[in-house]
Amino acid sequence: MKKLTDTVTFRHGATVETRIVQPPMTTFSGDSEGRPTQATFDYYDARSESAGMVIVEFSYVHETGGSSNPVGLGNQLAFYNDSYLEDMKRIATSIKRNGNKAVLQIHHGGREARKRAQEGKEVLAPSAIDYSFLPYKVREMTNEEILDIIKSFGAATKRAIDAGFDGVEIHGANHYGIQQFFSKISNHRTDDWGGSLEKRMAFPLAIVKEVTRVAREYGPEDFIIGYRISPEEIHGENIGYDYKEAQELIKEVDKFEPDYIHISLFGGYSSGPANVDRSYAELFRDVLSEDTKLIIVNGIFSEEAAADALQYTDFIAVGRGTLIDPEFGKKIKEGRGDTIVHEITPEQLQERSHWTPGLREVFADPDHHVGLPYMPGWESITQFYEGWSQPDEK
Repeated sequence: MKKLTDTVTFRHGATVETRIVQPPMTTFSGDSEGRPTQATFDYYDARSESAGMVIVEFSYVHETGGSSNPVGLGNQLAFYNDSYLEDMKRIATSIKRNGNKAVLQIHHGGREARKRAQEGKEVLAPSAIDYSFLPYKVREMTNEEILDIIKSFGAATKRAIDAGFDGVEIHGANHYGIQQFFSKISNHRTDDWGGSLEKRMAFPLAIVKEVTRVAREYGPEDFIIGYRISPEEIHGENIGYDYKEAQELIKEVDKFEPDYIHISLFGGYSSGPANVDRSYAELFRDVLSEDTKLIIVNGIFSEEAAADALQYTDFIAVGRGTLIDPEFGKKIKEGRGDTIVHEITPEQLQERSHWTPGLREVFADPDHHVGLPYMPGWESITQFYEGWSQPDEK
């Protein structure tokens, strides 16, 4: 019987002290160049005991990859050259100081690189599609640009190793660059990078291959590699891919022997495809080798819910729960799960949650402009909303 307080060892030897993971969540706190600010450092410093493994927010690995945050809020973090190394080292050191693992999520935004558009720069995507929901045009990547971006994921992995991170998570979810290549909606290419299912898998698999190569060449033997995926991309009658195609991709990713697969869920940890009696977690577990761990995320705010979710997975990622209570994992580890704070309150926000100004804005926003899930108790903090707005994007 799995317990939240179990010590778990990944296939390459890294050991995590609990089954609680803090998933990657943007803090909306990078400066104009994507560098961490003091608010970023304070946020991660407060979460050194939020979970057995903390996955640092998506950080773009190529100059064309970000920022993907809404313009007008703090920028996404960047990690596309060595000038970002010392700041990231500070974050990794802070998270690890109490024995927990620090993993960095690496990312390319593709069409979602909003800040580039606002600055009048080209936004690159798998295909030059006129998206009705974007106030700017995108340009199709050339073959040379694709190869350069793949190499940048490897270069960022080497920097993560040098910064002292215990691993990296490849961000293949949430409609960003890697998922855009996998999706029939956003990938209309007719070359080696698009068309058939096999060709739509080429870009994600090339990145997994490059990251794995660099990690095994330069990293410690137990360096962690994870891959995050949205299990489906279905918008009414528009289908980018279904769970069966996602299973085929994960089968191929699994051949590179990743330490874990992380499923990004929005319908709850037990959710599954329409008209299917099994959860996404169960369906993906079917196609993973025994040594590849599974992480799922969504809707966990208590020890009881986290324990219940373990029937589906090896690790449970607690997002908004660790935003509310930065000691979520510590309290469970110490047998104090009944003291976890389940809802945000003005007192918790001001004294213990250590949110960045950007996080405060998006979760206190009474109209939820960013579209993030509601935070339990959010009505009590709308008084702190200051009214961010997006400048006109070119």
